[in-house]
Amino acid sequence: FSISTYNKVWTDAQEALNILLQREREDKSLKPEQDRVTTFKTLATSYIKYVQIFRNLETAYDQIVHPQKRLVIRQVLEGVMGRILELKNDMVTLENSEYHYFDDILQDLKLPPEHIEIPIPRYFIKEKLKALQEREKFLTQILFHAGLQTQKPVKSMAFEEAIKTIQVAERARQGRLRATFMKQIYLEEKRERQAKLQGRTGPNPDDAATCIQKIWRGYIQCKKTEKIGEEEMIFLGMTASTSLLHAREVNALRGEVQERHEEEYQKALVYIKDRLKEIEGLDIKETLQDQIRQCFIECRHIVGKFSDYPTEEAGGSTATFSQKTPEQVAAELAAKEEAALQKKSKKGKKEKEEKGKEKKKGEKKQKTEKKGEEEGWKMAPSNFLSIMEEGSSQYKAIWKNRDEGWNFPQERDPELIKEEKREEVEEEIRVQVDELMRQELKNLKLVVDKEKSDEQKKGKKSEKVRAASCENKLSLVRRTIDSLYKELAEQGLLIRAKTVNLSDYVGKYSYLGTALRQVDVEPMPSLSDVRQLIALYGILPLGSQAVHEKAPLVKAMLLAGPAGVGKKMLVHAICTETGANLFDLSASNIAGKYPGKNGLQMMLHMVFKVAKLLQPSVLWIGDTEKTFYKKVPKAEKEMDPKRLQKILPKFLKALKAEDRVLLVGTTERPFDADLRPFCKVYQKIILIPRPDYASRFGKYLWKHIILQNGGILTKSLNISCLAKLSDGFTQGHILQAVQTVLSERRILQMTKKPLRAVEFMTSLARQDPVYKEEEETFK
Repeated sequence: FSISTYNKVWTDAQEALNILLQREREDKSLKPEQDRVTTFKTLATSYIKYVQIFRNLETAYDQIVHPQKRLVIRQVLEGVMGRILELKNDMVTLENSEYHYFDDILQDLKLPPEHIEIPIPRYFIKEKLKALQEREKFLTQILFHAGLQTQKPVKSMAFEEAIKTIQVAERARQGRLRATFMKQIYLEEKRERQAKLQGRTGPNPDDAATCIQKIWRGYIQCKKTEKIGEEEMIFLGMTASTSLLHAREVNALRGEVQERHEEEYQKALVYIKDRLKEIEGLDIKETLQDQIRQCFIECRHIVGKFSDYPTEEAGGSTATFSQKTPEQVAAELAAKEEAALQKKSKKGKKEKEEKGKEKKKGEKKQKTEKKGEEEGWKMAPSNFLSIMEEGSSQYKAIWKNRDEGWNFPQERDPELIKEEKREEVEEEIRVQVDELMRQELKNLKLVVDKEKSDEQKKGKKSEKVRAASCENKLSLVRRTIDSLYKELAEQGLLIRAKTVNLSDYVGKYSYLGTALRQVDVEPMPSLSDVRQLIALYGILPLGSQAVHEKAPLVKAMLLAGPAGVGKKMLVHAICTETGANLFDLSASNIAGKYPGKNGLQMMLHMVFKVAKLLQPSVLWIGDTEKTFYKKVPKAEKEMDPKRLQKILPKFLKALKAEDRVLLVGTTERPFDADLRPFCKVYQKIILIPRPDYASRFGKYLWKHIILQNGGILTKSLNISCLAKLSDGFTQGHILQAVQTVLSERRILQMTKKPLRAVEFMTSLARQDPVYKEEEETFK
């Protein structure tokens, strides 16, 4: 497989990123922008370019097999992902809308909409595939033993019936062999007769030519028919082309090479570090000791006594001795002593001052808001620029002009490992040397300065604190994560996510968004826009720890839309793409489980504990408006749907940036909920509309669903007509109509009786569509 191709993809991405980083540095010094349209175009252009870089870096990271290159690409890739989320957050703040339309900018940049589709990094699943498979196996065993999942029933058969079946099969096999044998005897006799006949009259050239032509033409026609059949199946999307199959084989081989190189690289890290300790460790130790002793002598000569040795938290010898002169060291130590004395006297004053400051905070906020409006918009500081710049500098310093003619297999580079591990070895040896030199300094103080040791001054430590902490630990009831996982699965709170990819949620990009907004008409978002938001708010932060910790934090997300638009499908897609656990906290599912206030608290403690320890995790609340009902219907009072309303926000508040846990609610009737607590819980509210004409037509909904259910598309089936007449119907309605029509018997009849649009419309007419008035209520 090609190495240079993906190296070039990486190089192009890095060059484009360097241009953007340079522009970001320049933007910091620019004056605030007053015009909102210009501001949005600036943000949108940067967003689009970062997405293009993201796509290239993701491809390079997935395909490059060199383990050290992949580390640098991974760092830059996560930085770019985080920056995309920051820019998205800025655009939402600017426009007060989750949906943005870039059709005019794409036209200026001459880019198709597919180029700004957010890709799902393949390493989210690939790098933890074994752990996910083990977890899936464990969950299957739990559900099977709990009786929540049954295996497919095996058809029983009487002993006599089984014997009869075996006899029939054996006699049929013997009959086929006998028929083949008799056919061979017949053909042999026929050849002998023809040979005798030809021996008398001689072979006829015309007959021989006709025979050869017949055989050859039959062979050629069979090949042509086979090729036409293959092309038809590829065109219909029912089989993959040979080039695609070959590409899949190469990808599988590349994955194996990546794993092998990574294992070798990890082993080399340990081996080279041990060798460096063996060969260079003693010299490093002696050099450090000599430097520190020299610093002791110089400090005493200037100050008149030995200075205190820096603590390990302060960096030990590296924090002071390596970079500073003895005069600076002495001055710093004296300043620290003075600062410690001043802190005690200032504590009382600070408490009084803080009370006065709190009163002035409200006034200051109002002033800053007014100033912001007057000054205009300016690019907010980013948490990811430093990460990208560090990765780019590593690329320039190490990989940009590196000669790799010797490393055709793209294995580890030992010299780079030595440079990296030498610093680690020096740091480890420095810690050991600091311990020795700290003790040596104490001895020098005792002998030369005649100071008492710290142990003599302080005396013995009281052991009351230790005893109290031990008692607290013993009082805690500890349970293993496996037992908690098992209990939640048995109670039906932890469920298996369906295997659904985000790409299965098909939909076309909207090309009229900007044009409609220019005439003050808010366009209805397309399914492509919904797919983008799920990737940005759900999949990217959950898939990467580094991105989740520093990107704008989204703890809860609401998916609102009519029945059948694919809300549950999107929840399962988030879990499939990130390998997340799925917890079902719907009101109907938790009804009757863990009753009482203490029981509910214990249930949520367990859920959140397992979700954090086995992150990423998705907490799903189906029909979430029931949890926030304005008034509970009489039929649902026994279920107590509002159990989570008061306690859930407290648990969400406890989630930190390092916890990759996302609450996702789905609702068909958000207007039934009490909006104040409802909107307080869900930070992001995503409207999912019914599919538009562009999404229903072409290779999208109708074609995709028909092919997925075993149908064959012919000229007799008018997809345009179906797309037009199915206006108002959702994906669920279309799927139900297709499944009703394409029964086993109808699939067998398709070769003689092709599919027609009338069949699907008859089935679709039995369902109720989503009317425009109902859709408007969601706005």
